[in-house]
Amino acid sequence: MEKLLLSDGHFQKIFSILMIVIVFAALIYFSNLTFRRIQKRRNSIFSKFLHSFLNIVLLFIAIYSILSQFEITREISTVILQSSTLLIAVATFAAQQALSNVISGFMLSASRPLEIGQKVKILQGGSLIAEGIVKDMTFRHVVIESYDGQSNIVPNSVIDQAVIVNANYVAGTGNFLEFEVAYDSDFDKVRKVIRHALETEPYVTRKDITITTSNLTSNGVIFKFAVWTETVNENFTACSNLRERIVEDFRKEGIEIPYQTIDLNLHQGFKSDKDACRK
Repeated sequence: MEKLLLSDGHFQKIFSILMIVIVFAALIYFSNLTFRRIQKRRNSIFSKFLHSFLNIVLLFIAIYSILSQFEITREISTVILQSSTLLIAVATFAAQQALSNVISGFMLSASRPLEIGQKVKILQGGSLIAEGIVKDMTFRHVVIESYDGQSNIVPNSVIDQAVIVNANYVAGTGNFLEFEVAYDSDFDKVRKVIRHALETEPYVTRKDITITTSNLTSNGVIFKFAVWTETVNENFTACSNLRERIVEDFRKEGIEIPYQTIDLNLHQGFKSDKDACRK
């Protein structure tokens, strides 16, 4: 009879542990499913951090619930909970770096100085820590993919204390382009060609911009204007398209882009003197 009761007790514990595993596995599954849908709509750094933090909390509660099914662990947990002040002091000291990353993660996800897909530079003490595109954020670190394909895994506490140079922090990105033309060019035609190129470039968001003469050089006049787009990547593409388009249109309209040339004139007298020296 005692053996039967013992086996029933073991069966009950096994059943309880199995139910805990199933329940928390289902919670984590639905958590992943929900955040996956949220990130499809808007892949933000806040949702990434909250997703990672929630999974860690659920996993911790599941482990604690499983350990509570055993007498020895239940007694240990009771003693530890009774010494809550000592527990907090020891846990804070042992995991101060981890807690710092979690708290910094909350600060970063709330203030959002950087977002998923943005181009950033992380500077600390004048040194470049990481540069590239923000790919992911967990409760501990931020993943920044550099332009050569490598992943920089930077702790949240480091980023929270660093200077963040964000190329996409404000809406729209601007860049200047300059073109030098000869002094005898028709300046009205130059402005007309540039403006037409801006109006027909699909990535440019501000069409009505001012085209100024920014400088006079020994070769000609420099025309300067701003190129505005939604993102940095679009700005690179737009500037590349405009350079090619404007150079091609200048050629068609007979507008000269001056460049330095060197003429080498070899006189017969110079050759004769040189030949005389050889003799």
